[in-house]
Amino acid sequence: MTDDELETVAEAVENGDLIVYPTETVYGIGADIFNEAAIKKLFVAKNRPFDMPLSVAVSSKEMMGTIAVLDERAEKLIDAFLPGPLTIIIKKKPIVPDIVTSMSEKVGIRMPDHPVALKIIERVGPIVATSANSHSHPDAVKCEEAEKDLGDHVNVYVDSGPCSLGKPSTIVWLMGDNMEIVRQGAITKKQIEDVLNA
Repeated sequence: MTDDELETVAEAVENGDLIVYPTETVYGIGADIFNEAAIKKLFVAKNRPFDMPLSVAVSSKEMMGTIAVLDERAEKLIDAFLPGPLTIIIKKKPIVPDIVTSMSEKVGIRMPDHPVALKIIERVGPIVATSANSHSHPDAVKCEEAEKDLGDHVNVYVDSGPCSLGKPSTIVWLMGDNMEIVRQGAITKKQIEDVLNA
């Protein structure tokens, strides 16, 4: 990704537009999490119910700490698996708009293991991390699949070829001392338990 291309993507996000970007799992549709108008646009583009919370992508543990409360267990998972195909649901900080989390006090956060995604997030800050497809349609593992589904709703498509994993991240919810797998993905429950119990 050239600097000029990065600036085009960054401008789109800063203007409240939607982007499609590559990750190691599936293509994601992104928007500035602090721009509520952009988040509404994203729900509409995906035809996604407003009561389904959105995950957030960050580029570093420091960025994650600005939007969520990191306890010892969360830090263990971050250090073991991120960047990588894991979304961690933990308590959000008040800075995160309620529309992102569907009024919930928790937020799912992920750090994609993809140089282009990380470069974009590093430049623009936290963005939405949800699959670039219409609600209930198959995940897009190629950019053209996302484009076919989302069309003109998205201003900038960033094509980096097929996603290396091609299946979604594992979603783990940390609740105090308990842990629940919300969605099984590339990382197994046993791998997560081994890290938490170490």
